[in-house]
Amino acid sequence: MLTAKELDVLFSAIHKNYEVSSTPEITVEANPDDLTPEKLRELKTIGVNRLSIGIQSFDEIVLRFLNRAHTVNEATNCVELAHKAGIENLSIDLIYSIPGQPEEALKNNLDKAFALQPTHISAYSLTVEEKTVFGKWVNQGKLVAVDDDKSATQFEIVMNFLTAKGYQHYEISNYCLPGYESQHNTSYWQQKKYLGVGPSAHSFDTVSRQFNINNNHIYIKSVKDGKVPFEREGLTTQNKINEYLFTSLRTKLGCSLTFLATQYGHDLLKANDHYIDQLLKKELITLTGDTITLTQAGKLLADQIASDFFVTDDHDRLV
Repeated sequence: MLTAKELDVLFSAIHKNYEVSSTPEITVEANPDDLTPEKLRELKTIGVNRLSIGIQSFDEIVLRFLNRAHTVNEATNCVELAHKAGIENLSIDLIYSIPGQPEEALKNNLDKAFALQPTHISAYSLTVEEKTVFGKWVNQGKLVAVDDDKSATQFEIVMNFLTAKGYQHYEISNYCLPGYESQHNTSYWQQKKYLGVGPSAHSFDTVSRQFNINNNHIYIKSVKDGKVPFEREGLTTQNKINEYLFTSLRTKLGCSLTFLATQYGHDLLKANDHYIDQLLKKELITLTGDTITLTQAGKLLADQIASDFFVTDDHDRLV
């Protein structure tokens, strides 16, 4: 939505106020219908070296169902135009578990995505939330959501297809060619500090989370008065352990038992020895050295396994 000139103002402020990596990852998120040849050239000129494009599907019917503004042709063309503009690091978003979509249509979607040779693909299962349009349709019987078994099958189709094509499955919903992991998202999963600027932005300093107010008018007025309107949430040891378990188990790096022990004083093996034995016997996890990682079968149960490892409120009184 911002012009290249407006983005350049932001980039200049960052370089003026912060120490910036000599090889920064500078990503702009965009929809296919926003990316004209002129806009792409401008983005390249001001330093953008990665695009994350919300394509979602290469099926016109699905795009209309998802209420997307772009067409399949626009989705395909924008990737080709980005390559011509010299932006080689491209990530595209895809959605599966679409109600009524057969498996062959999903495979066709993956074929078209791969043909464009993106360096990164984020593939998400469509989640039907209760207070959304889709949620209301489900309640009214106008739409039947995809059941868990079918969604799991489609997850496996995506995973098997992309890994066979040379993409690394480095996080449950994310695949990349070697060396093209998203630095931005990886920092979240590794619990690194990050700064969010602007209304609704979130920040994390390893001790607390900060949430900027989501009202544009109030945010702008406050900044003009020299204040940043935000709320802060302090994180307990329990919060930190559980967040690390949830995020690390979703990644190929896995969960480090040494990190949990040295950082938080938590012995995961001792606290879950019987459960871990069960997971190993069912071949849902592997334990290599001090690291637990999910197997392909385990990835289907990632959230459940992580939550089973979560510590209770009592933990804060023990460490």
